[in-house]
Amino acid sequence: MSVTVCLAPANTVAYPNGGGHLWVYLHWALALKALGCRVIWLEGIDVDDRDTSPAGRRRRRGGAAPDCVATLKARLAPYRLADSLALYAINGDAIPEEVAQGCRDLDAATGADLLLNLWHSAPARVVRRFRRSAFIDTDPGLLQIWMTTGAVDLAPHDVYFTIGETVGQAGARFPDGGRPWLYTAPPIFLPEWPALAPDGTAPYTTVAHWWGGTFEYNGTVFSNEKRVAFLEYLDLPLQSRVQLEVAVCLAEHYEEYRQLMEPKGWRLREAWDVSATPEAYRRYVQGSRGEFSCAKPAYVALDTAWVSDRTLCYLASGRPAIVQHTGASRFLPDAEGLFRFRSMDEAAQALAAAEADYERHGRAARALVEEHFDARRVVARVLERALGHRARTAA
Repeated sequence: MSVTVCLAPANTVAYPNGGGHLWVYLHWALALKALGCRVIWLEGIDVDDRDTSPAGRRRRRGGAAPDCVATLKARLAPYRLADSLALYAINGDAIPEEVAQGCRDLDAATGADLLLNLWHSAPARVVRRFRRSAFIDTDPGLLQIWMTTGAVDLAPHDVYFTIGETVGQAGARFPDGGRPWLYTAPPIFLPEWPALAPDGTAPYTTVAHWWGGTFEYNGTVFSNEKRVAFLEYLDLPLQSRVQLEVAVCLAEHYEEYRQLMEPKGWRLREAWDVSATPEAYRRYVQGSRGEFSCAKPAYVALDTAWVSDRTLCYLASGRPAIVQHTGASRFLPDAEGLFRFRSMDEAAQALAAAEADYERHGRAARALVEEHFDARRVVARVLERALGHRARTAA
């Protein structure tokens, strides 16, 4: 007996140039296939051009719907997932034939044994059509605050998972949003991310979105912007011999930030030039010497022990990662393959320490992911908890 899982990503169809964003869901899908599951990839399509809200504009930013669907299918094809794509209209209307061509519909998707939903804005009318549903929270702390303030109306699910270690725990700095949360590590599908020999001349890099706005809770304003975090470390290259590079989606703002950052020693890249496809994103990560990245200030303030799937891709590739500290963790190290810094001095010291014993830290990086983030084991545990005995019978 095999299990059919419907995977619902966070609107990847509207972000055709987000190679790293797509990898978040590819890790889940490829692990499900490796576990013997049949996978349906379910995408919500915005077919209402009258929706001028910020969310509506974001959903359409990738271009016309038929082009976006075709692009997504092309991105999924190398992983034998193109034929798994199913579509529904976010507003409940019928999807135009020229958009839906070659894709399954919602009726076909709802025959799955489980909906594995990673999009907090999936409509409740869609979620409740599934016989069993599990939600995966990838914005720990932030999502629970948004739920509490009414900014997000999360549809009811049968079970709720989060990648934040402190979500729903005693002493958390934020509410639980009224749901019971189970921790899951974010998965990395290791066969697609082998450890490779490093290039000694390559920079430490990262791929990031610059903007994200702010939100308020209990009188405190939280920043959700990488830009704010990185500008606090603007002088770091002046304190380190390590070359630092950041690939950011800047568009018309590129020259403004190039003039600000390059005199301080940063290299700046346009993210869409180096990571638009899953393969380009992987080449960029694995062509780096390691990762240096700040976290969004909200993640630092909320102490969720959040770790980015992007960082885990560097670690899986045998690359040390130096990233901002986001809270005490049960298993994330502070200075062994993965370095977590709290200040400018700690960041400079971590870069120096990684270089001083680079091979050892590269091995430790890979070992950390193998032990805690191997997608096949992570996803198997999620299925076990979401489906019980039915998951154990998967082929």
